[in-house]
Amino acid sequence: MGIVSRETCHDAAMGKDKKAKKKDKKKSREDKVKLAAAKGVVEEVAAKNAALKSAAKAEAKAVVAAAAEAAKVATTKAAKAAKSDSPSPADFERALRVGPDFVLADLDPESHPGFEGDRAEGEAMMAGLADRVADLQERLYADSKAGGKRSVLLVVQGMDTSGKGGIMRHVVGAVDPQGVDITAFKAPTAEEREHPFLWRIERALPTPGVVGVFDRSQYEDVLIVRVHDLVPRAQWARRYAQINAFEKRAAAAGITIVKVMLHISKDEQKARLAERLANPEKYWKFNPGDIDERGHWDAYMEAYQAVLDKCSTEVAPWYVVPANAKWYARLAVMNLLLDALTRLDPQWPAAEFDVAEQQARLAES
Repeated sequence: MGIVSRETCHDAAMGKDKKAKKKDKKKSREDKVKLAAAKGVVEEVAAKNAALKSAAKAEAKAVVAAAAEAAKVATTKAAKAAKSDSPSPADFERALRVGPDFVLADLDPESHPGFEGDRAEGEAMMAGLADRVADLQERLYADSKAGGKRSVLLVVQGMDTSGKGGIMRHVVGAVDPQGVDITAFKAPTAEEREHPFLWRIERALPTPGVVGVFDRSQYEDVLIVRVHDLVPRAQWARRYAQINAFEKRAAAAGITIVKVMLHISKDEQKARLAERLANPEKYWKFNPGDIDERGHWDAYMEAYQAVLDKCSTEVAPWYVVPANAKWYARLAVMNLLLDALTRLDPQWPAAEFDVAEQQARLAES
């Protein structure tokens, strides 16, 4: 073998290095191209995903917005329908007013004249009426401070346990106390017996701007007095005309009179008395005499029929409210009171001073 020179070996090594470097550079360029391509794919996929997410969000928002709008429309339609379907105070007035051919025995104490809804709907309606009654009563009171002479008298009659107390709490309780005057008539005192039977009634009539409420009334003098023969028949028989004349004078003086009989059945009264006797918290409301009075039920119904026949007039009509369902009785009386106030339509009194001038003075003070 021949001997290879050192230079020849060196040149061969250099050639190999150059080839290796060239190959490495080529591979590096290829890797960069692949990396760039992969990065592009990743970015493209990410962009597509972002676009899809954005579209999904937009679609979801559109769906939610559409649902919200549909719900709003449905709620508005339901509210309008409920408003249009709900009976007005005037509807209750017409349904409950005593006419010339009215027969108390024909009225079912379980019925709900003027209202077709259930208890939940009635109580919801009741809540909405309270603000309207309070607003009109405040206007009436304000009007009296400017010289107005008008007022309202709500007369509430009924057998024991008929719900008079509930009317005071739930109906009259909706009115500003400063504009309400409640009078509960019991057996006449010694002083009251020295005067004509209407003397104590006239003293309790509401003053201008006030809603007066009678828990029992002048009608006791043709109800219990008649049933128990407390005065001669000729005497109590004259009282119907005297009451009518008295109420006509009161109406002429500016008092709007609303007379309500809460009508319950004898069985319902028995159940309510039993409830009082079963509950120690109700003992204070129980009177043993209430059981004795049940023995005169038919006589009381006859006496009430006579009152309705003789004393339901144009200026002071009677309204008979079926009251076995307490919620309905309260709803009905609230509507009757609202109807009376609405017909009066009291307005806020105008300012008796220059408003702009007083505003300027206040700003400078």
